[in-house]
Amino acid sequence: MRPFTFTKAQDIHSAVKDISEKEHAKFIAGGTNLLDLMKIDVMQPQRIIDITGLALNKIEETEEGGLRLGALVTNADTAYNEEVHKRYPLLSHAILAGASPQLRNKATNGGNLLQRTRCYYFYDNTTPCNKRQPGTGCSAINGYNRMHAILGASEECIAVHPSDMCVSLAALGAVVQVEGPEGKRAIPFNDFHRLPENQPKKDSNLSENEIITSIDLPPEGFAENFAYLKNRDRASYAFALVSVAAGLQINKEKIIEARIALGGVAHKPWRDKKAETLLQNKEATKENFQKVADTILKGAKGYIYNKFKIELARRSIVRALMQAAKKE
Repeated sequence: MRPFTFTKAQDIHSAVKDISEKEHAKFIAGGTNLLDLMKIDVMQPQRIIDITGLALNKIEETEEGGLRLGALVTNADTAYNEEVHKRYPLLSHAILAGASPQLRNKATNGGNLLQRTRCYYFYDNTTPCNKRQPGTGCSAINGYNRMHAILGASEECIAVHPSDMCVSLAALGAVVQVEGPEGKRAIPFNDFHRLPENQPKKDSNLSENEIITSIDLPPEGFAENFAYLKNRDRASYAFALVSVAAGLQINKEKIIEARIALGGVAHKPWRDKKAETLLQNKEATKENFQKVADTILKGAKGYIYNKFKIELARRSIVRALMQAAKKE
């Protein structure tokens, strides 16, 4: 690990001021991803700003009737929070499907949004990687790409976003609250993360001098009809090959609203709003779910080792929707 300076922020204003004035600076809270990357020299911040003392560690009601998840609340405390568990079980289930209990006890909500890809080549400094070093190429395209993207990839990068929590937040339609030198702003969750395009190094639309303060959940949490399905190589502590967060509103056997988000398939949690509308006012049948799965995966592209993920994703979407509709 390379030398760095360390400071502790006293409040949000000083944290934003500090990171704006210093080059190569990073915030740290739980540090469950950043420290790993620093140890293997993938990330090399010259200044670390500890934000664990900021007043961002509460879960509270919003004026709109939803919940505000403080950026410094741990993943474990979020998953086991009584209101989250009761009103947003999709989020609770997704968090508990990720990482290990030890990591969930340390990792924070804000940090979860900002974790980097687990692409083998991104972690290996001896190989070309456009995300790590722009312009060097993407080793995964012609390499071992079993875990990689089937949707939204580019010739620059086929890495995937690793979070389980973020897949559920995409389905729920959360909003990320941030603060920077220009003040506060709200970012709809589906606009927070980016596809790689020709700038794979940039994972999100958060500016380098902004800090996440909270994640706001809407009033509707799909508490009655939901499912989080995660396909992985082993039963615990493994990243998703394909995951699906599904939420349905059903009234008199008809679907009023559907939410479907996929993980493990793209550079960001993948949600196709147009495909979701295909289920409006339709019955919750396997045939209708198969049609929407086909629509979501219409542009999917597999590579030599991950072509199986297209069919896996199709079956996973159908199964998650069947579980959400309580048909399975």
